[in-house]
Amino acid sequence: MKKVGVAILGLGVVGGGTYKILTDKKEFFKKTQGVDVTVEAVLEKYVERADALGIGKDKVASSIEEVCSNPAVDIVVEVIGGVEPAKTFVLKALMSGKTVVTSNKELFAKHWPELEEKARKMNVGLFFEASCVGGVPIIRTLIDGMQANDIKSIKGIINGTTNYILTKMALEGSTYEEALKEAQRLGYAEFNPTADVEGFDATYKLSILSSLAFNTKIAIENVHREGITSITKEDIAYGKELGYTIKLLAVGKNTDKGIEVRVHPAYVPNGNPLATVNDSFNAVHLVGDSVGEIMLYGRGAGALPTGSAIVSDVIFAAKHQTYYYTYFKNNEKGVKETNFTDDFTSQYFIRLSVKDLKGVLSKISGVLAKNNISIKEAKQVAEKEGVVPMVIVTHECAESSVNKALEKIKATAGVISVDSVIRIED
Repeated sequence: MKKVGVAILGLGVVGGGTYKILTDKKEFFKKTQGVDVTVEAVLEKYVERADALGIGKDKVASSIEEVCSNPAVDIVVEVIGGVEPAKTFVLKALMSGKTVVTSNKELFAKHWPELEEKARKMNVGLFFEASCVGGVPIIRTLIDGMQANDIKSIKGIINGTTNYILTKMALEGSTYEEALKEAQRLGYAEFNPTADVEGFDATYKLSILSSLAFNTKIAIENVHREGITSITKEDIAYGKELGYTIKLLAVGKNTDKGIEVRVHPAYVPNGNPLATVNDSFNAVHLVGDSVGEIMLYGRGAGALPTGSAIVSDVIFAAKHQTYYYTYFKNNEKGVKETNFTDDFTSQYFIRLSVKDLKGVLSKISGVLAKNNISIKEAKQVAEKEGVVPMVIVTHECAESSVNKALEKIKATAGVISVDSVIRIED
């Protein structure tokens, strides 16, 4: 039976979950996978975390050099997060001939080419299943399950924190601020929630997933990003009236105009399966030219779900002697050769505040028509202190047309403000 030694860098929530799975299921892996996996070392500056897990002091390394020079360690698991010192540690592990498994989406999205170059040079593995969508096996699905397909689109809810916040707002009528505080109390959101609520986390993940889906390097700079901080109770309520649910979506499409990649809040029709993905759950919807539609659903975060993805990579690495490297140009040159478009096509929900004057809707309709935008639905809500809320839903149209029209609408007599513009994704 093959014996495999593992080192874990970081014993936080995910590192602790990974350690628990590897130790508690050691005999199970022998029986079902034919590998004997042992945690040979951990690197953690808070020694009490190792004590709490029952890890002996002889297994607690004092430096990354000690981990890399340990002949019993075959695979290094990095679950520190962030760019540094994670990047330095991963590069040292690779250059010492160790296979690396990481859950670090920010590190991977920003420095994938450099990490892969070192892995290729040393003929070792670089695995990253846990970097995207927690315990959902989306990476291996894209690499090993969709070879027969030219993937046309990838769309999903890939950040659990924002999904929890939007679920609270939709089901309980919470404000954004109230829902965020509850998410922080439960540990779903960090004290500084910027990475999640402003869409950075989902952007890192979409960069990785769309690169694999479309076989080309897609840098985070190519991803259009918007967060959820401007979503209000009113947006939620109007969506319900119209049959929509708001989600922070990550969308990648391979179109005739080029590849479009975007992260933003969007209305999803209630009949769409993504509309029912609630709380901290994640889901990814794929469309391939051969298989058609596929949807993967599961826990997007947490000690054991993410630990499950990490251990999956550990077992896979242990059982395979050849490793996957990208065959497209996974570098800046590849980005420059790829045709991107930011002129997205979508339906749009536009919410305005207007004065109670005759002809305002007619003027707005005229501006939209001049920009090749047709109205699917329009409604004016009861006047409140001389201000009339107005809601317009467009037919499918180009982002550039909407932006031009909005500039004209803001300057139209009788229009007080444009309060919300939200895309609608079928």
